[in-house]
Amino acid sequence: MQRKGGRRRDPDGQDAEAVEQVLDELYATPPSAFVPRREERAAAARTAGRKEDARRIHAARRPTFAAWAANLLTHSRPEETRRFLELGQALREAHRTLDAAGLKDLSAQRRHIVAVLSQQAAQLAAEAGQRLSPAALREVESTLRAVLADPDAADRWAGGRLETSLTPPSAFPSGPAAPEPARTGPRASARPKSPRAASGTRAKDELAERRRERREERERAEQEAERAERHLRDARAEQTDAQESLRRADDELGRVRETVAAAEERLRAAHEDLERAERERREAEARERTAADAVTGAEREARASARRVDRPAGRDR
Repeated sequence: MQRKGGRRRDPDGQDAEAVEQVLDELYATPPSAFVPRREERAAAARTAGRKEDARRIHAARRPTFAAWAANLLTHSRPEETRRFLELGQALREAHRTLDAAGLKDLSAQRRHIVAVLSQQAAQLAAEAGQRLSPAALREVESTLRAVLADPDAADRWAGGRLETSLTPPSAFPSGPAAPEPARTGPRASARPKSPRAASGTRAKDELAERRRERREERERAEQEAERAERHLRDARAEQTDAQESLRRADDELGRVRETVAAAEERLRAAHEDLERAERERREAEARERTAADAVTGAEREARASARRVDRPAGRDR
């Protein structure tokens, strides 16, 4: 199913493919961010004066996690998507012509291919930050089986805008291919429905919607529980790291305190040595002054004695 053909413009000169690109972007957005992104894009379209585009964007419904993961395959793996669609067409034709033994081999190959593509979808979801629950993964497998068995399902999946997962028929179609009724849209009917049939369809749609909402709530709860468990593990790991850091800091503080205490003891001893040296210097200065005074006095006494000796000698001459 080819939606993305050449680019064309509307009569006002605006890009008519813009809304298609926005819708493609939305259905490749994780469901948790779908609604905010949708409102942002719708508001941008309204601001640009594209009211019809804004209405279409605002009408987009958030996909389930399984439908989103299936959409990721078509958006991120276009070559695998093309081959898978061609395989589905070949398988449907083969189911009309093969014998029982051939069908058995074909069924085994089909299961293998669906399992491989489902794991690719789970990997793409994980790369986008969302882990698929086992229930969601089973819904992806159900969608891929439907794509192989049902051409309508193949067209819907190829569009990349699934809102819910698809359910395969109970068995592959067999016998001659019946002509498909003309459709003006993906959900148009072959003939008008009676009021009773329409009422029954509405009831089924409402029931499907309630089931979809319950599945979404369950998936959100599982996602929240997983996030809470991750946060708890991260918090415990952070607490362990903090406790280890605190222990190392306490050890380092103890070593630093010991070093400071030893330094203070050495400083105290150095101050005592300094005071003792200054005291000894003052005492030495005092002794030196006393000795100098004694020398000065002795010199005066010696000179006086010398003069006394010289005077009698002069009188004798």
